[in-house]
Amino acid sequence: MTSSRLLPLAAMEKMLKQSGAERVSDKAKAALKSTIEELADQIAAKAVNLAKHAGRVTVKASDVKLAAKS
Repeated sequence: MTSSRLLPLAAMEKMLKQSGAERVSDKAKAALKSTIEELADQIAAKAVNLAKHAGRVTVKASDVKLAAKS
């Protein structure tokens, strides 16, 4: 996945500020965005595999939750 297409940098800044940051650098926003998108890619791939293993083509919330735990 390309890191420029899913999550806006403004959302990263908002999350960091909600966590207590007074100021947030552009590099910090980009780093958080990249990290979250990488984790999301991994979770999504695991969720798809879980659905396929269960004989389904539809990925369910339970697949995503289970994938996030592992």
